[in-house]
Amino acid sequence: MDLILIVKAAIMGIVEGLTEFLPVSSTGHLILAGSLMGFSEETVKSAKLFDIVIQAGAIIAVVIVYWQRVRDTLAGLGNDRRQQRFAINVLIGFLPAALLGVAFNSAIKAHLFTPAVVATTFILGGIIILWVERRAAPVVRIRSVDELAPVDALKVGLAQSLALVPGTSRSGATIIGGMLFGLSRQAATDFSFFLAIPTLIGASVYSLWKARHDLSGADLPLLVVGTLVSFVVAWIVVRWLLRYIATHTFVPFAWYRIAFGLVVLLTWWQGWVHWAD
Repeated sequence: MDLILIVKAAIMGIVEGLTEFLPVSSTGHLILAGSLMGFSEETVKSAKLFDIVIQAGAIIAVVIVYWQRVRDTLAGLGNDRRQQRFAINVLIGFLPAALLGVAFNSAIKAHLFTPAVVATTFILGGIIILWVERRAAPVVRIRSVDELAPVDALKVGLAQSLALVPGTSRSGATIIGGMLFGLSRQAATDFSFFLAIPTLIGASVYSLWKARHDLSGADLPLLVVGTLVSFVVAWIVVRWLLRYIATHTFVPFAWYRIAFGLVVLLTWWQGWVHWAD
């Protein structure tokens, strides 16, 4: 296996791990990194499949960070009302994006994966974060994920479905949406991470099934390296973010999104990045 490709796979894993759970959109960053490094379908047959597979590393990282709650929930499904209610809320929050994703996946890929859409959603997302963070302090109704009602979970789930539009950011939509709906910053972040588990697993399994004919044993080293690096970096990022939100706002991410949106427009206009890929 080409050592250069291994290094590129590791860099892509770093990008995935860094951006999957921050409100900055991992998809946009993977497109940019892949294009700038030449890690695309033109040079690596499984490049698109690679972006899907390495999400597994990020998913495992979240499961490990929240392992005690994941274990307690699974163990209490049969007789613990608290855990049952929590599991139902996660399912309710997961369903909107899952159903809309299956129904409109092809149309989204055909019409929304464009530089204009990616740049616009990056910039609009940054502006929305600035508005949410700088408005008058909202009334916090929910300080823990155990306080969510099904209707709250549905609202966050509907917010998550906005992330089907490229550049929106799944974590950004769920965290900022949750804060708008009365969740504390901590509760919104926690629920966003819990929602990531079934959402990313579902998206990965669905995409892998559709791309099953592109699987090749020759690409296994790239997939393993990318996934392992993604796991380590995502684990660090998730733990850091949980500490960060205790004393900080998401304003820096908002300005970063706006700046990145301008980068998308510049690289598209100059022809430096093939965003249509």
